[in-house]
Amino acid sequence: MNKFLITSLLALTPALLLKADRIFIETESFSDHGGWKLDTQFIREMGSPYLLAHGLGKPVKDATTTIEVKESGNYQLFARTKDWVARWGAKGQPGRFQIIINGTPVKTTFGTKGAEWDWQGGGKISLKKGKNTLALRDLTGFNGRCDAIYLTTFKEVPPNDSAILPGWRRELLGTTEKPLEKKYDLVVIGGGYSGMGAAISGARMGCKVALVQDRPVLGGNGSSEVRVWAKGNIRRGKYPRIGEIIEEISDKAKKSPGTYEEFEDAKKEKIVRAEKNIDLQLYHHAFKVEKKGSKISAVQAFDVRTGQVTRFSGTLFVDATGHGTIGFLAGADHEMTPKGRMGMSNMWAWANDPKEASYPQTPWALDLNMADFPYPRAFHGQWFWESGYDKDPLGDAEGIRDWNLRAVFGAFNAMKNRDGAEKHKNAILTWVAYVGGPRESRRLLGDVILNEQDIVSKKDFPDGCVPSTWSIDLHYPKQQFAKKFPDNPFISYAVHGKGVDRSYGYPVPYRCFYSRNVENLFMAGRCVSVTHEALGTVRVMKTCGMMGEVVGRAASICIKRGCLPRDVYKSYLDDLIELINLPGKAFRPTVKDKITIPSDAMALAGAYGAPTGLDPKKFPGVVDDTQALLKGKWMKGSGLKPYFHYGYRYSSDPESTATFTLEAPKAGQYDTRIAYQPHPNRGKSVPVEVTTGDQTKKTSSTVNMTQKPSFENGFHSVGRITLRKGQKVMVRLSAKGSKGNVHVDAARLVPID
Repeated sequence: MNKFLITSLLALTPALLLKADRIFIETESFSDHGGWKLDTQFIREMGSPYLLAHGLGKPVKDATTTIEVKESGNYQLFARTKDWVARWGAKGQPGRFQIIINGTPVKTTFGTKGAEWDWQGGGKISLKKGKNTLALRDLTGFNGRCDAIYLTTFKEVPPNDSAILPGWRRELLGTTEKPLEKKYDLVVIGGGYSGMGAAISGARMGCKVALVQDRPVLGGNGSSEVRVWAKGNIRRGKYPRIGEIIEEISDKAKKSPGTYEEFEDAKKEKIVRAEKNIDLQLYHHAFKVEKKGSKISAVQAFDVRTGQVTRFSGTLFVDATGHGTIGFLAGADHEMTPKGRMGMSNMWAWANDPKEASYPQTPWALDLNMADFPYPRAFHGQWFWESGYDKDPLGDAEGIRDWNLRAVFGAFNAMKNRDGAEKHKNAILTWVAYVGGPRESRRLLGDVILNEQDIVSKKDFPDGCVPSTWSIDLHYPKQQFAKKFPDNPFISYAVHGKGVDRSYGYPVPYRCFYSRNVENLFMAGRCVSVTHEALGTVRVMKTCGMMGEVVGRAASICIKRGCLPRDVYKSYLDDLIELINLPGKAFRPTVKDKITIPSDAMALAGAYGAPTGLDPKKFPGVVDDTQALLKGKWMKGSGLKPYFHYGYRYSSDPESTATFTLEAPKAGQYDTRIAYQPHPNRGKSVPVEVTTGDQTKKTSSTVNMTQKPSFENGFHSVGRITLRKGQKVMVRLSAKGSKGNVHVDAARLVPID
């Protein structure tokens, strides 16, 4: 049983009912969750948040609470749970747990029955009048789960029919209290990069903003819970100020998955909370949309810990849920690729312990040997641990996540207990994502539906603004590892299409960021108006965050002008361009106030972004390879450091040449220098020609680029020359006869005193 009618289910306030004959407890309301995790991912499928014993094979600490019982007596005990591997007919029951009443375990072991969520009976238990303690005790560390506990003196079995259970819960919990009421200019649902970008951008431009996030942390896929490092180049293209907000909040993870600390959850929250115009609501799940005509009037969300409902009314709304959830509930036009979607990832990490470590057998996990999966040599299972390509990403997300867990635990079992055992005696699991990293589901439709041809042909939309620099990156099941499980492979590979300028970026149009039929709905992130193929380039987090930045500034125009998102394109596009040309830290208290630029605003980046290497502006006379005249076939590189600006070029094509034009700032003698970094595959005899602009002087030499340059920062002398003030010098490097790759980074005239 799944697919609850969510709008009638989730008005659960409070989360604990205590009557003389019926006691109903939502596990999320336990006073101490212990080592159990609060899982809010699948509320729309199974009806509630629940506690999850995610212990990586070691039982977690008890979740505990205290209940006040009005009358002593014998009560029938029920727990809403399931055997989470039963749907696949797997051997064993990894989700076993006990319920402890007043320090004594109930005889029944829970999490052992049923492939779907249902009430498992625990028999009769005795409760005393007054305070009674209640605990959930994990027995395995392998993802046991419990939604709710019901105690009754009646001879009844709680309902589990989705048509009955919601009303039954509401009746027991006495949900007659009205929701809390809050009103804003802009309500943003979803606290990933796109939601944070929209909230901060809108707030700094004077909007009163609510940022509603159902998890305890911000960042979405880029949080410590999922650990996908933030990709996509920012601060470049037509409007290089876009991305400055994302630069502030972005993690600096060096790999994916990285460590908890690298994803900087606390930094993200601190930056958001520092904005006086933002009301941050963590732990809040949006479940209901109210409309008036073709506009959203309010979104209702409940606190996943207590059940308290808040009604967020607003002028404008942003769907940054990643799944187009708010748009869907509002009746927005949408689409979802029926088959061959990108799947959900659940990455993992392991390490070597100083001592030999055992690991329990996992007969219920996927039946794997070492050859069935890519060996995680870097001590972590990366992005390609992905499944669910043809499964339902909305109605069966829990099943996709659980399959991924079976794959991960089966792989580690192979490492510890099967053909990898001898090599991995000291290996221990250090982290497994239980929050899935979804890539694709619904896409909401705007006035432009961006497609692959638009991107490859570089179609120039007048409202093109957000630079997408990721390639058209689509994922497919990797057949090498799909032989045992062809119905649901768990390892993917990426196909990177060509046609995206990864330095400058393709400007995605603003018209992809608002709904074509819900008049006051923006969207940002991977649910924007693109095709499946185009999603391959726009879906990475920094790009999604920049969408949010544009949406936030557009929202401030709507509030100031009293218009709708579509009107910004039709009538106020110049206003939007003016705002997105401002620094990310530009601020005004309200939309009617004057904009101020703080002293700590970022320096304006160029069309190719802020330098990732040495800044040529800080080295007088340096000319970067981006300013050189290039002929032939050149490759871009950034692996050899230090380099200037964004990287360097290299080529072994005999037709390739690179010509720098230098100019003497005053009369005198100069040392002419080129910059390169040595490598064994570089040219051993690179021809270099130095010529003055009037052809009065010309010298030729060769450089061995396998050897270290003469000066710091990769500079090497190619000859001294006497010049008049303003006299130009051409430095030409050639690949013909170079005996390896020519490395071209920069050139410079250095005065000789």
